[in-house]
Amino acid sequence: SLESIDFKDALEQFQNLVEKMIIQKTKERSGLYTKDDDEINYEKFYTTTRTLFGSAVKDQHIQAFFRKVMSNLDERPEWLEIFGCFRGESVDMSSSSKENMIVLVNEKQQITHSVVKRKDVIKGIVKVPFLHLTVTASQKGLLTVFSKQLIHLWRKSFSGYSFYFHQDTAWITGCDFLPNLKYVVAVTESTIILWDYKSKESESDGFVIKPMKNCLLCVCTVTMADNLARDTILMGDDKGYVYLLTITSDDFIMKQSKAEKVSQFKVLDSESFDIPKRKLHDDWVGKIKYFSALKRFGSCSTDSANSFVLDDIKRLEDHLPVKEFSVPKGVNAFTYCGKAKVIVTGG
Repeated sequence: SLESIDFKDALEQFQNLVEKMIIQKTKERSGLYTKDDDEINYEKFYTTTRTLFGSAVKDQHIQAFFRKVMSNLDERPEWLEIFGCFRGESVDMSSSSKENMIVLVNEKQQITHSVVKRKDVIKGIVKVPFLHLTVTASQKGLLTVFSKQLIHLWRKSFSGYSFYFHQDTAWITGCDFLPNLKYVVAVTESTIILWDYKSKESESDGFVIKPMKNCLLCVCTVTMADNLARDTILMGDDKGYVYLLTITSDDFIMKQSKAEKVSQFKVLDSESFDIPKRKLHDDWVGKIKYFSALKRFGSCSTDSANSFVLDDIKRLEDHLPVKEFSVPKGVNAFTYCGKAKVIVTGG
């Protein structure tokens, strides 16, 4: 338990930390900030918060608080949220109707196999229906493939071992599956990982494409019915850019001869690839998705001006105007329902 006088002092230091972090990020977005030793990144924020409050705060609440501050500098969360406490608003139940009632489901199915270790989280889950596979990627670098029966087939981290390993300190931020090349693709803050999950040869498990200039936050596959030995992926970064990268089987043959080898992953120079990009948002690209039924991609951001974009992937190369709309405080999530022919966004 925290003594009241110590807690008041710790809370004041915490609020000063948050204020300083907001000022730093505001300057950074306006191009006025120069990085120095006093920069507050996630690790520094986590360490300071843990020092101030000890075991009274949980890792997931620290991470959620940090991301909430970074995604919306104008409306900062209350300090209570660092302890997992949220102030609710009263609801007039007399005005409730069937349409706005919440349905509670208490039945759950659980996979007993532990996909990640302690202090790690899943950052991406992708279902591959035609191969009856499910792919997961953890924040600290563990890629996992499950079969239809949810049996663990292969489990490899970025290094190829069954324990967590980093080539660098970058976290995995998203994953998807390349249907034609049969590779798992994952992105970190500075690299693109291509994992040949079928390979049992330690010499040829995959490739790493780096360096990427900005921090990659999300990735998706562009599904096309051409059945060629190539796949196209879309990626979003922390500066509002969306990238288009097409990978062919020839790339693996031609480029790997010059590749530097790190563990069983061969490193490919990002400069050797043609990667068109276009700035579509003025803030982080939170999610990107390709809808084959619409032949369009969607990307969203907490940017209030360019919150959601829905257009052809050709717009990433020709720079013609894109179809977009604005939502106050931006969009965090979206999906498309083919049956109802509607796109739903969440802010």
